[in-house]
Amino acid sequence: MIQLTVYGAEQLCASCVQAPSSKETFEWLQAAIGRKFYDTNHIVFTYIDIFSENNGEEHEHWIEQIKRDELFYPAVVVNGTLVDEGVIRIQKVYQAIQERFDQIT
Repeated sequence: MIQLTVYGAEQLCASCVQAPSSKETFEWLQAAIGRKFYDTNHIVFTYIDIFSENNGEEHEHWIEQIKRDELFYPAVVVNGTLVDEGVIRIQKVYQAIQERFDQIT
């Protein structure tokens, strides 16, 4: 199973002017990945609002890094590995997913 998580917030990242919102990025990734990898049954997509209080302990590491300005948001994490942050480059995400697909097939 491949776990793709996007960490973000409703407000835009101060360094990401002119970029889409975190939620828009999440939706764009879902659509783009669905077109590239026709079988997305092995991919679990999760959006985490960094300012929500009910995110769970497994997400605290990434949330705290974003809040301490160590990472830009949105931040894309695949199976526990940071893939990209800020203005997301789809090729980096595709590569990370392909590597995971290669491992499970």
